[in-house]
Amino acid sequence: MPEPTPLDLPEGDPFGPHNLPYGVFSLPTSTGEPLRRVGVRLGDRVLDAGAAAHALGSPYAPLLAQPTLNPLLAAGRQTWRDVRRALTAWVTVPAHRDVVAPLLHPLDTVELHLPFEVADYVDFYASEHHATNLGRMFRPNGDALLPNWKHLPVGYHGRAGTVVVSGTDVIRPSGQRKAPADEAPSFGASAKLDIESEVGFVVGAPSPMGSPVPLSSFRDHVFGLCLLNDWSARDIQPWEYVPLGPHVAKSFATSVSAWITPLEALDSARVALPPRDVPLLPYLDDSGEEEPGGYDLRITVKLNGEVISEPPYAGMYWSPAQMLAHMTVGGASLRTGDLYASGTVSGPEPHQRGSLIELTWNGRTPLELPSGKRTFLEDGDEVTLTAWAPGPDGVRVGLGEVTGRVVPG
Repeated sequence: MPEPTPLDLPEGDPFGPHNLPYGVFSLPTSTGEPLRRVGVRLGDRVLDAGAAAHALGSPYAPLLAQPTLNPLLAAGRQTWRDVRRALTAWVTVPAHRDVVAPLLHPLDTVELHLPFEVADYVDFYASEHHATNLGRMFRPNGDALLPNWKHLPVGYHGRAGTVVVSGTDVIRPSGQRKAPADEAPSFGASAKLDIESEVGFVVGAPSPMGSPVPLSSFRDHVFGLCLLNDWSARDIQPWEYVPLGPHVAKSFATSVSAWITPLEALDSARVALPPRDVPLLPYLDDSGEEEPGGYDLRITVKLNGEVISEPPYAGMYWSPAQMLAHMTVGGASLRTGDLYASGTVSGPEPHQRGSLIELTWNGRTPLELPSGKRTFLEDGDEVTLTAWAPGPDGVRVGLGEVTGRVVPG
């Protein structure tokens, strides 16, 4: 009977061989800058993927012996499949145990980094429940949804340079604020700092300018997904966003998980989208698509360790394929490392709302927590998003967490 190794995981581990999300890590060093390298999570360990590929004589060693995921992302869908098959074999075939086991490092001994170089960032508004809640809040005497909402995925172009990895502190932003009753705007730190529990999609294979990406090509271009928190300054946003959309209120920090889950790991989590009650234009019409367009992702939001929301991604109105199709239909090209996000994930029930502005109805009904009442975030507050999805044979697929702590500006 062989001695147990880190390859021997508890039954049902959500980060087992059925998952294998990718990240970038470094080991402690006493001299110089730590060497960043591609890692693959297995249980509570991270496999040095480049070192394993080199030791096993894999042709994928040049792709995996990199300080970022971008070369692998750019390689395209067939390579993604081939590398995933190779990795699965490395961590499951007994003949590889002696080589692979020493290359598995405990997660608490490594530093995790932003896993890819972000090219562009687009944030959507794809939850009907979230959009309806905000519409009722700010347009109580009008239609909750604006006329365009069910005809196209509404979105805005965000700031790639302030996408940060989980664990990075979030500095409270400052900007102009003007309440409806104020005569003039004032400047200062945001007093209504909020979260947005979202799912991000990472583009791998690029596309040429002027060539829209159809729904059917979604999986040819999108490598995988991650949890994402798009922090928001709710008191800065209303004054600045008319007529061109969010800017300072949304550009100060966007936190992403250190782990990118490949789409292939989520095949068992595919689900149908909610029924449509407005006909879609042909480039968004997915009624003839072979695969269901949604994903059954179960998100949990914690504030200072207390669960405050459990948003279900399965109820999102617009699919990631539709968001990608709309993002490129005007001729915009895709670049390796492009990131686009779902917008706040909210469900129909009060405990499924994915932002504090919804959970507290813009501060009117504070949350009662052991750390005190909360309407919006205070300095020192820590927010953590976790999630899982149904996997093969009833096992769960874990999504890497995303955490951020608010610090004063």
